[in-house]
Amino acid sequence: MDPKTMAMLAAGLCMGIGSIGPGIAIGNLVGKALEGIARQPEAAGKIQTAMFIGIAFAEAISLYALVVAFLLIFVA
Repeated sequence: MDPKTMAMLAAGLCMGIGSIGPGIAIGNLVGKALEGIARQPEAAGKIQTAMFIGIAFAEAISLYALVVAFLLIFVA
């Protein structure tokens, strides 16, 4: 295989594997936040704020994978 084909394959694997972790993390985070809001509705504002901050950090990991994939595609 030529290097460009290998770079495309690596970019696809990078995005595929790099999105699994954040997807699981965001699912768990939102599920636990909803459980917390169901138990204590008066704390919904604080729980939602913490949830959105956690989602942003988890989503940043998949954005790093996207940057690496773009580097593999356009630089290699």
